[in-house]
Amino acid sequence: MANPIEVQKFLKGIDYPADRRTLVTTARREGASEEVLTALEHITDRSYDGPNAVSQEVTHAS
Repeated sequence: MANPIEVQKFLKGIDYPADRRTLVTTARREGASEEVLTALEHITDRSYDGPNAVSQEVTHAS
């Protein structure tokens, strides 16, 4: 299970709203671990309006 704080570390500077593909691509480019990438790949495919929405979804998807 990925820590939502660690997930946010790899999404720093992203422009919201952002969809799942953008989140995964950004995290991969920033050197995220497989654990973080897997967590992001398993969140609902929708538009996220900010880091809190992403953190909440990562917590629920884990």
